Amino acid sequence: MALFGTDGIRGLANSELTAELALDVGVAAAHILIESLGSTKTRPRAIIGRDSRASGEFLESAVVAGLTSAGVDVYRVGVLPTPAIAFLVAQSSADLGVMISASHNPMPDNGIKLFARGGEKLDDALESAIEARLREPWQRPTGRDVGRIINDEGAIETYITHLLSTIHLKLSGIKVVIDCANGAASYVAPEVLRRAGAEVIAVSNQPDGWNINEGCGSTHLDSLRAHVLKNKADIGIALDGDADRCLVVDKSGGDVDGDQILAILAIAFNSEKKLKSNTVVGTVMSNLGFVKAMEENGIKVIKTAVGDRYVLERMFQDGLNLGGEQSGHIIFKNFANTGDGTLTALHVLLEMKRSGKSVRDLASVMVRFPQVLINVKNVAKEKLAQSKAIAKAIAMAEEELGDTGRVLLRASGTEPLVRVMVEASSDSVALAIANKLAQVVTQELG
Repeated sequence: MALFGTDGIRGLANSELTAELALDVGVAAAHILIESLGSTKTRPRAIIGRDSRASGEFLESAVVAGLTSAGVDVYRVGVLPTPAIAFLVAQSSADLGVMISASHNPMPDNGIKLFARGGEKLDDALESAIEARLREPWQRPTGRDVGRIINDEGAIETYITHLLSTIHLKLSGIKVVIDCANGAASYVAPEVLRRAGAEVIAVSNQPDGWNINEGCGSTHLDSLRAHVLKNKADIGIALDGDADRCLVVDKSGGDVDGDQILAILAIAFNSEKKLKSNTVVGTVMSNLGFVKAMEENGIKVIKTAVGDRYVLERMFQDGLNLGGEQSGHIIFKNFANTGDGTLTALHVLLEMKRSGKSVRDLASVMVRFPQVLINVKNVAKEKLAQSKAIAKAIAMAEEELGDTGRVLLRASGTEPLVRVMVEASSDSVALAIANKLAQVVTQELG
């Protein structure tokens, strides 16, 4: 089984993801990094941060030990969002970035995300190379050749300044509740919005090492909804544990998902002639309502595989500057090389301020098609593409839906399951077709 998934290494901390493994990953990454730099006399530099999980403390120490023992200088920035690490790597011309986080996963999990020079996530080939070289014999540096550890206490302010530089209006007059998921942005996100001029009520912003994502954040919107209604706020913002994604609740408690947020921003960018090539990048999971809304506004949609790394790759390939996922990963290529929940929140609030409209009115440009997702578990997912019976069932479903819906079946990248997604004009139609397809998958691959 591959060590790296669609977003770095992830697993149960101190069971699947151990200090020993973290140290080995640090060493292997250092070896590849040093070799890629050749004979340069400059010692490689890495930036490392983490979210608020207690396990991040020992995992960070292990990765730092691996990197420095192999000759890399490491700058520790403490608890900061994933996008902050990506930005700091690019801004400082560091050679490597490391984020210790399992994002929206429950507290017992943790993960290791790696960023290349420039702040981009490592490509698949480099991740495979690191995995292949774990625990290899090596000549250890000694004396002045070992790496050093530097605590960078100014990194937080550098990141805050960067975020604020991306907007041109004060956000005064907007009352916002921000749910920080007791995670990596518990200080940064409320501080940024306050400095931007908004009236801010911060919740789930008291991390204790154990409470990250616990009944809060982007995977648990009920808490945010209650706070928005109680405080009569104009908008609620929900981040996840490492703050690379953002979802929204409107003033009446209604959800605004990543597709709707992307629609709001794409139309705003296009109206200001800031959307490159009149094109936005989504994924195969983007709601059909999003695609139709973009078509109605003269905006082309390009779809990639699920994962913000694939969205970013396509943005680089085509020279585009806006893309994202239904989950709330929104990438502003002009300002960042990864999804950034705080940056997204700033720009949603900016569009509210600029237009004078509520977030619900802005989101109304898109009518979300009912979507049903069924995970068919414990099946031979690798045989999905070869099954003629499944292909026939998909074709029949697509014929039944016509242009009023769509079907998507895909194998999970991390689990032995197949995801069956159906969009249709009504929940009942979507559910009926999804159940039929799920039965076929079970029969053919179970």
